[in-house]
Amino acid sequence: MIVSWDWLSQYVTLPQTPDELAARLMMAGLNHESTTKVDGDTAIDLEVTSNRPDCLGHIGIAREVAVLTGQALKLPAAAPPAGATAVASLISVTIECPALCPRYTARVIRGVKVGPSPAWLVRRLRTIGIATVSNVVDITNYVLMECGQPLHAFDLARLAGRKIVVREAAAGEKFQAIDHKEYELTRGMCVIADAQRAVAIGGVMGGADSEVTASTTELLIESAAFAPISIRNTARRLSLFSPSSYRFERGPDPASVDWASRRCCELVLELCGGELAEGVIDVGQQSPPRTPITLRLPQIPRILGIEVPSAEVRRILAALGNRELKADAASIEVVPPTWRRDLDREIDLIEEVARVHGYEKIPEDTRVPMVPSHRSDEDRVLSRVRNVLTAAGFDEALTASVVDEPTSQALSPWTDAEPLITATPLLRGATHLRRSLVPSLLGVRRTNENLANPRIELFETAKIYLPLAGALPNEEKMIGLCSGQDFSAVKGVIETLIESLHSKLSLEVVEYGHPLLTPSRAAELRLGGERFAILGELTPAALRQFQLRGNTTVAELRLALLVSAANLVPQYQPLSAYPAVERDLNFEVAEAVRWADLAATVQSIAGAMLERLAYVETYRDAQRLGPDRKSLVLKLVLRRNDGTLKSDEADVVVAAVVAACAKSHQAKLRA
Repeated sequence: MIVSWDWLSQYVTLPQTPDELAARLMMAGLNHESTTKVDGDTAIDLEVTSNRPDCLGHIGIAREVAVLTGQALKLPAAAPPAGATAVASLISVTIECPALCPRYTARVIRGVKVGPSPAWLVRRLRTIGIATVSNVVDITNYVLMECGQPLHAFDLARLAGRKIVVREAAAGEKFQAIDHKEYELTRGMCVIADAQRAVAIGGVMGGADSEVTASTTELLIESAAFAPISIRNTARRLSLFSPSSYRFERGPDPASVDWASRRCCELVLELCGGELAEGVIDVGQQSPPRTPITLRLPQIPRILGIEVPSAEVRRILAALGNRELKADAASIEVVPPTWRRDLDREIDLIEEVARVHGYEKIPEDTRVPMVPSHRSDEDRVLSRVRNVLTAAGFDEALTASVVDEPTSQALSPWTDAEPLITATPLLRGATHLRRSLVPSLLGVRRTNENLANPRIELFETAKIYLPLAGALPNEEKMIGLCSGQDFSAVKGVIETLIESLHSKLSLEVVEYGHPLLTPSRAAELRLGGERFAILGELTPAALRQFQLRGNTTVAELRLALLVSAANLVPQYQPLSAYPAVERDLNFEVAEAVRWADLAATVQSIAGAMLERLAYVETYRDAQRLGPDRKSLVLKLVLRRNDGTLKSDEADVVVAAVVAACAKSHQAKLRA
């Protein structure tokens, strides 16, 4: 926001030099970018954060100066004289899309004379970097930069049917703006139309068909409120940005809609002549009243670390425009002003007291009471997840939440619903909110392979977006894995992850099929009976699809299920002082028997003495075992905690395991 020193002095007495004032404003939150001399005036460039749209006009800056210096604020009356002709007899206004334009006002001035602007107006606009066009256009720009409320002036004679219809744009509708470029509009955009065609893109830019020219004698002055998100989306989709769209995106003061219209008419009558029609057409909804906020005075020293007298607190709040409802020794209740939409909580008022009172008055060594924070269960689980995965050799990746269509369609194990599509791509071609982390991680693996990195073990913790009919998407946090190891190794990492969380829920392996995954090395994992993860090795076709050279295994885990299953209470188990007994078992089983089922049987029979069960290998030989037979080799580690495990005791356990496997899986123990 560039501020003219001479212009600013119209609203408030400036007792300081430009440099002193810029420094004071900077200490109050308006960062000073530069100060420049322009034609005898001084232009001060201030950085205005997005939560302070009230400072996107000279009056807003003047309010800040008045509060900080204690000077009185002087605002124009904005009371134009009106004629006898009723405005309703000259124009009609209809809003067909209140969600995009909640309020629209119109005033009419007839008999104006369009020409050059007076020197003082040209000088003020030139100081802040705005080129002059004509007195009417310059006045709308002047009022915009005065109060922050965008306006637009139409040539009333060029509006078909002398009517305004505020509606949603039709898909593919063509529009020629005042920059004389043609734009193709889409649904969701707000247009201002007459009886025949669109004459402006609401809140963004006017149209060439209705712009004010030297022959214009009748004006329609528009002042309206538009939905900020709609304006932001429209400006970005069309790459059409303007001072008006910049302010509407941030939300101007709703109370300035009518004031700006009256102020514009006042200046038009003064500089262009003409007669103002009596009254105003004001359709739509008024803004709801602001909710009162209570400031508890003891909170000020607790948060700021210093005492601010209650009288000073009340003075600051009143100077900022807050209307006091009641006050006592313990609290102050106020209604914030319409132009400060960022004030809606007690802490906002405390921040205002701090910045106006002066941050520099808070000593650096002030003691502020601190309360220890508590990490959420999800944060604690994520910390353990990162520890386990990094210990297993994985590196954490960070990828974008938006992907292109082929990447989005490659894998979606958690929903069959079509992905959500963004109106404005954050990255070139990336328009789809992802439904899985795996395709993104495969892209990262491809990049690392192209760079010849020798070890590429990746994981990511991030949200995916699962569409829901008629509602916001389910944003579920997932853990994605992408590894050059085989199915068994990655499954072991997942089992280690579950063990590290001391979960008492059992991990179940069930069949899972997907075109990207090798059928014999793919599985769905369930934790406590709920679908928990998918795991599998990529097929050769999938490797070619993602342009990968080495074997790749992927997995995706639901973090919420891990959090609910985790036992975060520290666990202690003493190490046994007694030796272990190891037994290797070689079972011949049918090809259909899965290792997970066999392992579950072994674990259930071996009981408490089973310290570890390890998979060794799978052996196939059609001639020696048969075409549909295989050999599964496993290792049992048995140990007692209360004494030495004897060989005959171990033999009893092994015999029970062999018998159970024979009964449940028709397994034969090979010599």
